[in-house]
Amino acid sequence: MAQITILTPCYNEEENILDLYNQIRSITSQIKAHQFVHMFIDNASTDRTQSLVRELCAKDPQVRAIFNTRNFGHIRSPVYGLLEAEGDAVILMASDLQDPPELIAEYIRHWENGNKVVMAVKNDSEESALFFFARKCFYNLIARISDIKLVKNFTGTGLYDRRVLDVIKGIDDPYPYFRGLIADLGFKTEVVHFKQPLRKRGFTKNNFYTLYDMAMLGIINHSRVPLRLATLIGFLMSGLSLFLAFAYLIAKLFFWDIFPTGIAPLLIAVFFFSAIQLFFIGVIGEYIGTILTQVQKRPLVIEKERLNFS
Repeated sequence: MAQITILTPCYNEEENILDLYNQIRSITSQIKAHQFVHMFIDNASTDRTQSLVRELCAKDPQVRAIFNTRNFGHIRSPVYGLLEAEGDAVILMASDLQDPPELIAEYIRHWENGNKVVMAVKNDSEESALFFFARKCFYNLIARISDIKLVKNFTGTGLYDRRVLDVIKGIDDPYPYFRGLIADLGFKTEVVHFKQPLRKRGFTKNNFYTLYDMAMLGIINHSRVPLRLATLIGFLMSGLSLFLAFAYLIAKLFFWDIFPTGIAPLLIAVFFFSAIQLFFIGVIGEYIGTILTQVQKRPLVIEKERLNFS
C-alpha cells in the first residue's frame, strides 16, 4: 500500500479551504488501495486560512501543515511543499477549487500504470475568454522558442512520483520554472485534460506582475532565442542605418537645393533605435537577474512552523 500526499499551497483562501478538504477527503476515502495525507503549505496568509488549517490538523492526524515566515511568492512555496512532502507520490492541487479534485482517481490510475508524472492540461476554461486567450498565446510562444518540448496549457497541477521529486531536490534551483523543469527531466508522462471551472469564492492572487514574472521565467530558463534575436536585429539595424545614411548623402549631393534633410527623420530614427536598445537591454537584464538568483542560492522558503509531521 503506497502513501500519497495531496499538497495544497494556499494564501488567503479562507473561503475555500474547508470545502476543498471535504471534497478531497470524500474522494480519497473511496480509494482503498493507498493511504493519503493532505498537506497544506501556507504563504503567511493574513486572513483566517491558518486558523482553519490548524483546526483541520487538530481533528485529523492525516492533515499536515507548513506555515512560512512570510509570503515567498507563487513559485517558490509550492515547489518547497513538493520537496518536503512525504510518500511515494505527491499530487499538487490548488486551493481555489479550480483544479478539480475529481481528477485524483485518474491521476493515480495513470501512476499505477507506470507513469512517473501525470500532467493536468487545461484545454478549456470558464474564466474570461480574453484572459484564457492571452494564456494560450503565451504557452504557444514559449513552446515554439523553447530548447525543450514543453506541454502547452500545463498548469503545474498533477501527480509526481517520488523519484521525480528526488531528482528535483538534487537540482537545487532557488527559483525554478517548475512546468519547464518537469518537461526537461524526461520522465514517462501521461496527460490528463480538463476544463477549468470558474473560481466561485474569493479572488485570484495573480496579477499582471505575477503573470509577467512567470512568463519571463519560463522564457529565460528554457530559451536563448531572445538573446540571439537581439544580435540578429542589431546586425540588421546597423545595416539599415548604413544604407539610409548613404541614401541621404547621395540625395543631398545630387539634389542639394530641393532636398531638405530636416530634423524629423533624425528624431524618429533616434527614438526608434533607442526603443530597440532599451528593449533588448531589458531582455539581457532578465538573463542577468536569473544568473544573480542562481548565484545567491537563497532557500526556497523559511518555515515558521509545521504541524503533524512525524
